[in-house]
Amino acid sequence: MKGSFYRLYDLPIGLQFNEGSPEWNNKGDNAWQLLAATMVCLQSVPGLVILYGSMVKKKWAVNSAFMAFYAFAMVLLCWVLWAHNMAFGRKMGPLVGRPHTALSQTYLLQRSRLSYVPTADFVFYQFGFAAITVILLAGSLLGRMNFYAWMMFVPLWLTFSYTVGAFTIWGKGFLEQYIIDYAGGFVIHLSSGVAGFTAAYWVGPRHSRDRQHFPPNNIIHMLGGAGFLWLGWTGFNGGTPFAAGRIAALAIVNTHLCTATSLLVWLSLDMVVYKKSSVIGAVQGMITGLVCITPGAGLVEPWGALVMGVMSGSVPWYTMMVLHRRSAFFQSVDDTLGVFHTHAVAGVLGGVLSGILAKPNLLRMMYSGPNHYSPGLFYGFFGGDVFLGLKQVGYQLVGAGFITAWNAIVTSLICILISRFVDLRMDEEDLEIGDDAVHGEEAYALWGDGERLPRTLRRLRLPPKFPSICQRLV
Repeated sequence: MKGSFYRLYDLPIGLQFNEGSPEWNNKGDNAWQLLAATMVCLQSVPGLVILYGSMVKKKWAVNSAFMAFYAFAMVLLCWVLWAHNMAFGRKMGPLVGRPHTALSQTYLLQRSRLSYVPTADFVFYQFGFAAITVILLAGSLLGRMNFYAWMMFVPLWLTFSYTVGAFTIWGKGFLEQYIIDYAGGFVIHLSSGVAGFTAAYWVGPRHSRDRQHFPPNNIIHMLGGAGFLWLGWTGFNGGTPFAAGRIAALAIVNTHLCTATSLLVWLSLDMVVYKKSSVIGAVQGMITGLVCITPGAGLVEPWGALVMGVMSGSVPWYTMMVLHRRSAFFQSVDDTLGVFHTHAVAGVLGGVLSGILAKPNLLRMMYSGPNHYSPGLFYGFFGGDVFLGLKQVGYQLVGAGFITAWNAIVTSLICILISRFVDLRMDEEDLEIGDDAVHGEEAYALWGDGERLPRTLRRLRLPPKFPSICQRLV
């Protein structure tokens, strides 16, 4: 038995790997990039699937987890069929690239324009970013959005909103050479926060009882999902340079420094103000830290990451725990998991702080070729050129304004369009019942041996010993 594997090693050493690994392919960078892309995908599946499925009320566990699961699959197909090239392909205008497939062997195996790795690495890595953006957005809509409307929303929003933000800042758009957004503070987190809040307005609120009382159904699983999210961010920020080099190493350290600091600051504020150490609050603090460091992870010094952690643990805490409760505007929109605060507020905060704390030599190490990035305001002040630093902060604010406006407008138009075909919100009867009404399935079998209660009995407010009572009734 002498198969193709053995015939490969019969070749002279110099010819054995030329076709499968050309000279330009850096195997170390390639291996790291594939690992980083996988870690980004693990943040969504199973990370956010577990987080969403456990962070909501029991009756919405299946629906919430499945919204994330469906979006991951749909985004992948849309990404390779047309969306990748809309975000990173040939320029069709200042806002978007030409729609085209990213499926041919020739295209996927050629050298990436960013590094010495195959383009397939870049396509898959950026898919992970696109998928998690849509799934993060879903956090604002849990517990009431019609699943059929969600099925339509995902490809439409990816096509007309996400690709524009990615092309404008990362592709070949009009803001590419001006905005510092290392790994997606604006493109991913500000987009998901604004779009989620906007969609929540159009979909409408949860059932009144759910909005008043919406406890997590499994806090231990919630922490498990949060753990996938946190550790997966190693690939999220560490993979952005597309090289296993010094910037990647610095980005990983900064990511975890900022996140740990943010978590502890949020936890401390909860303990001081509310006299309790909230696990949910700690998870929110973790998320805001991850989001805040993202636009500057490989561009700031570790002390800067600590500063960003303090800010991300306190500013979003204030907007969520104080301002949200006092503001009629925030109260009028039912943002289920507070995605606006954890992603939009923290994303803008990180973007502005990156414009202040980005170090000149790190900018030069990360970005090659012509660009107009200025040193952070902090370094401009001590370097004697405050104007350049102020200019960069101004660019950051322009980028935040564009992403906010585009997502608010396009998300509104998409929701209005979908509402012409299906209801955005479930009907009241389905909202009362939850998963069983929507999917015919439930997360936990608490009746008999996995048997379901008759629907009429589900609506009854029965005494604590209801299983035995129901058995006598059936």
